[in-house]
Amino acid sequence: MNMRIHRLTELKPEEWGRIVAIEGGRGLRQKLLLRGISEGTTIRMISCYHGPVVVEANRSIVALGRGMAQKIKVWR
Repeated sequence: MNMRIHRLTELKPEEWGRIVAIEGGRGLRQKLLLRGISEGTTIRMISCYHGPVVVEANRSIVALGRGMAQKIKVWR
């Protein structure tokens, strides 16, 4: 298994990752935190090919815009 840091959008459906960094300001971090997403959160990719990026985080399904999702770094 190749354990490296990737952008969230690089995960394939059903892959798991742990958020290690969010490349954005306070506003972006606050929006993500309100959705249950922060550094250290374990997430599972559900859908990333068409439309919004859909992930599972803390037993909730969350849809993110592609630009927002590309600013999230994960370790898989």
